[in-house]
Amino acid sequence: MTPDVLLSTRSVGNPGVGSTGVHYELFVRAFADSNHDGIGDLNGVTRKLDYLRDLGVSAIWLMPINPSPTYHKYDITDYYGIDPDYGTLDDFRRLIDEAHQRGIAVLMDLVIHHTSIQHHWFQEAAKGPDNPYRSFYKWMLPDEIKRRNLATRDITADSDERSPWHYAPGSKQRDQQTEKYYGMFWSGMPDLNFDHQPLREEIYKIVRYWLTDVGVDGFRLDAARHLYREAEEPKNHQFWDEFGQVVQSAKPGAYLVGEVWTRPNKVAPYFRGLQANFNFDLALELEEIIRQGDDANDVMAFLQETQSAYGEVNDQFIDALILSNHDQNRIGSLLKGDINKLKVAANLLLTLPGNPYLYYGEEIGMLGLKPDESIREPFIWNIGKKDPDRARWMHARFSTSRTVKPLAQQQTDPDSLFSHYKRLIAFRNGHSILNDNRSRLLLSGIRQKGIVSFGRHNEHGTVWVIQNLTKAPIDVMLSAAEEQARYVQLDTVPGTLLTDGMLTLPGFGLVVIG
Repeated sequence: MTPDVLLSTRSVGNPGVGSTGVHYELFVRAFADSNHDGIGDLNGVTRKLDYLRDLGVSAIWLMPINPSPTYHKYDITDYYGIDPDYGTLDDFRRLIDEAHQRGIAVLMDLVIHHTSIQHHWFQEAAKGPDNPYRSFYKWMLPDEIKRRNLATRDITADSDERSPWHYAPGSKQRDQQTEKYYGMFWSGMPDLNFDHQPLREEIYKIVRYWLTDVGVDGFRLDAARHLYREAEEPKNHQFWDEFGQVVQSAKPGAYLVGEVWTRPNKVAPYFRGLQANFNFDLALELEEIIRQGDDANDVMAFLQETQSAYGEVNDQFIDALILSNHDQNRIGSLLKGDINKLKVAANLLLTLPGNPYLYYGEEIGMLGLKPDESIREPFIWNIGKKDPDRARWMHARFSTSRTVKPLAQQQTDPDSLFSHYKRLIAFRNGHSILNDNRSRLLLSGIRQKGIVSFGRHNEHGTVWVIQNLTKAPIDVMLSAAEEQARYVQLDTVPGTLLTDGMLTLPGFGLVVIG
């Protein structure tokens, strides 16, 4: 690697969380158990911070940790508390402090689209139309629901609820004179009403509390597209713009990443208030080309179109990249546990332009197919009695020490998937272009079956990334753009050879040239 390309993270500055580095999503319940009650907890995460630092991640996103009646905790009963399953507020403060000492930011999952039906706001609102909390939620008489053609909704990727209007539990009447409340996910998650200014102000107080009083570094924003119905989507954009201003006023540089799954031109306006949004469509495209061994869909052209749409709204956008997450089948199972293909997936995730997110356990090849519990199985640290930290909150169907090599074994194997991830992240963290999550995509002129290629560019220069999607070596004819490259900065499989205008790339190998 040439000295002018290998620069430390410090040399390119630190303009805020998410601008550089790799992030890590973890389900606290499934990650590490410190008190041996079977449930992962915050102290367990704290004990594993050295592992995360060793892996090379710069931020962790914790799925919801507020009090909730469900195992997943996406229906919150207290926005200011910590669920007792996970520990105490002091435990969380200690986690944040220890993470910061290791250069790791902490992001909370903020679920403000809805509350639990057990939240005291809803308990009050359900008492009747005159209650001061009534307008915190969306209520409507059955006749009006029918007249406005709102009784049913189309099933979407994130909700299969067809009939989103519900009678409150304990309603004395269930007739045309009794209002129903709106809950697009299910009856236990009533939607909040963001047209009601007092509700907005309560949300902003919650945000300031976690940012300034507790010290989190930002939020992942659940169901960000669904605060308002699709017909009122501009109101979503307005709210998140306002929300972003509140956040930056409270804590300049705090990071916001939205869950907005729709077409790129409809995702783009959310970048007015949020630095980042997840690129779900790209994850689907990557899985397909890796599985098929060919870029028949021209994924890079799709990505350029996507990021161009984002850039028209905010030229400082960050594209949040994933292979899978807590709502999607694990990439390990989608690629049938094929370690070579999983290494290709890691290669692309960690070299494409944007902010990569690892879903806990991806680095060891964890498996899982829906239902949701089965894509949230316990992390496998070691085997049997050697694994006292394993969170045994559920019996694993997919990821067991028989199907997935535990971390302890992979750490001592230089050819393991974990070792591959660790090397790639270390390379990325030290690279002035790849580690710039705002560096931009360049289209490559290479058009060969079994190859996907692209460029990355920022003020430090340009590099080209070329990936062999097949198991056989390929002689790649470089186009005029890539011919300017003189050095191999990284090759993931031995046997790569770069000569004038030609690159020999081994099966499943990736090369970075510049």
